[in-house]
Amino acid sequence: MNVNRAHYQDTITEFLQTSPDAICGVLASRSDFAVERPQMQAWREQVDLLQPVLAPYAGRGHVFFEFVLPRIGRRVDVVLVIQQLVFVLEFKVGETEFQRHAIDQVWDYALDLKNFHEPSHGVPIVPVLVATRAPTSDLRYESPAGDEVYSPLRVGSQQLAPLLDLYLAGVAGVPIEGAAWGAGRYSPTPTIIEAARALYSGHSVADISRSDAGVSNLTRTSNYLSAVIADAQQHGRKVVCLLTGVPGAGKTLVGLDIATQHMDATSALHSVFLSGNGPLVAILREALARDHVQRERQAGRSLTKSVARRQVETFIQNVHHFRDDCLVNPGAPPEHVAIFDEAQRAWNREQTVAFMTRKKGQPDFDASEPEYLLSCMDRHTDWAVVLCLVGGGQEINTGEAGISEWIDALRTRYPHWSVHISPRLQESEYASGAALEALQSHDLVHLDEALHLSVSMRSFRAERVSDWVKFVLDLEVQKAQDTLRDLLPRYPIVVTRNLASAKAWVKANARGSERFGLVVSSQAQRLKPHAIDVRVPVDPVHWFLSPKDDVRSSYYLEDAATEFHVQGLELDWACVVWDADFRKVDQAWDHWSFVGSRWQRVRKAERQTYLKNAYRVLLTRARQGMALVIPGGSEEDPTRDPSFYDATYSYLQSIGVPTLD
Repeated sequence: MNVNRAHYQDTITEFLQTSPDAICGVLASRSDFAVERPQMQAWREQVDLLQPVLAPYAGRGHVFFEFVLPRIGRRVDVVLVIQQLVFVLEFKVGETEFQRHAIDQVWDYALDLKNFHEPSHGVPIVPVLVATRAPTSDLRYESPAGDEVYSPLRVGSQQLAPLLDLYLAGVAGVPIEGAAWGAGRYSPTPTIIEAARALYSGHSVADISRSDAGVSNLTRTSNYLSAVIADAQQHGRKVVCLLTGVPGAGKTLVGLDIATQHMDATSALHSVFLSGNGPLVAILREALARDHVQRERQAGRSLTKSVARRQVETFIQNVHHFRDDCLVNPGAPPEHVAIFDEAQRAWNREQTVAFMTRKKGQPDFDASEPEYLLSCMDRHTDWAVVLCLVGGGQEINTGEAGISEWIDALRTRYPHWSVHISPRLQESEYASGAALEALQSHDLVHLDEALHLSVSMRSFRAERVSDWVKFVLDLEVQKAQDTLRDLLPRYPIVVTRNLASAKAWVKANARGSERFGLVVSSQAQRLKPHAIDVRVPVDPVHWFLSPKDDVRSSYYLEDAATEFHVQGLELDWACVVWDADFRKVDQAWDHWSFVGSRWQRVRKAERQTYLKNAYRVLLTRARQGMALVIPGGSEEDPTRDPSFYDATYSYLQSIGVPTLD
């Protein structure tokens, strides 16, 4: 058993026979931080409260203090496994009121156990918020949700015993063996923000990733890359690794794992995580800085957010800033390992040359972005490793070259670099084309399946969401229908013509602090009658990180994020509003751009691909479910003619998407 799962655990019988001082001593000895007096007092009050409450249940259960949930980097105050129920207790010692954030907190703990702790999948879970000084009130039994997680119950210290009696008497079920429950496998699927926080605080990728059968083993991939890096250092080699994967499969997670293993700037293996995704960089930096400050405060140490930000910025950088530093400094960069997230979005030669001439005063610049970034790492005289994280069908902006530009640069300019690639790069959505065929003659190419992550982990409810989206966008009706039938029992998808209905559905489905938000295409310019204006700037940091009471957060369902804000990130529940820029006409998709006062057809194949990929990004953001809104249009507005929308709505209905209308 993982002895670190709970800082203290025992049968209720043994718990009742152990002195409070001894229990608090065990908790203090296993704490990750120096234990201050208020924490010891809180533990003591919890033990003093629970021992008489649990006396009637001697021999009938198990108690766990400080039960660790690595996915969200938190510990549950107390878990009680009594007979057929699991009670998740969050104590607010000395509090007289039940704060909204505390209610969501205990709800989150219960949902985390239900979704990711295997012995909890099939048992009822009752979250309880205990404000120890709260006045008493009437207790009533309420039915759970469909997954057997109850809504949070709120009690004062005097009501805890009656609550246990009420629910144990009212819920039938098979008795749970407490020790086996505690020893059960915890297989989480964190969001990228949660993963970054956990990795940055010292957890391994094995702690925070799923390990169930059929899911590509992230640990295997991470170990493979670590071995490549170690070999490159030992033998003085220069190596490029191209890691592919479906949307949400964990590519960024693997990259962050490698980067966080080598954050020490004095280490020979010093790594940097680079991304051209500005919102992703800003959000991860802010999330890690906040988390670092909080952890230092818990440890009794002081750290300002500005200092925390500077520390984070050393290993998560915007790729364009890295490029600019290399322009100024002709020497080798300090990092021997560079991890390029969303490498398929690097600029081609035309886009890079135009930018460098116009913005950087470099008229003689003549290289694509991949070629130049490789040249920077090639300045090392001993060894270097470049890890490219490659998503299929994710290019969404002008000048994004796909992976072929990296392959061309390796083949023509850097033949002395070894190349480790996934065999899946040959598949069509990676757009590597003839460049990959030419690379096959390269003497230093190594193919390995460990460099492909084939199963989406973004949705722990249904791994085939990305498959379904691909079939929908490729108009493969039968495959879309078959896949949807498998998805719907666990991953709800609905369609409606009414935005208010979709918002209400998303709010009703979200529990605890599960994040939901409104997402639209950046070309969706005729949603203004629905109070959605893509030209109004959105602050992605507030949108993704701010709490429910902040009007700038996604929770308010007012500010709509576009594919540029959400690529590489996740929501629990998404409300996707579909405009006439990408519309179904007969047996094909039509591509349009709104210019001035009217729609204009998009004819360039490259721009059509970007638009299709924008909807691919939007439709693969949600981990738990999504509502699709196809506006009804207006007979009085020629820019919103109902015919622009009706065929898309009918198509989604025809493949089996349930309607709210």
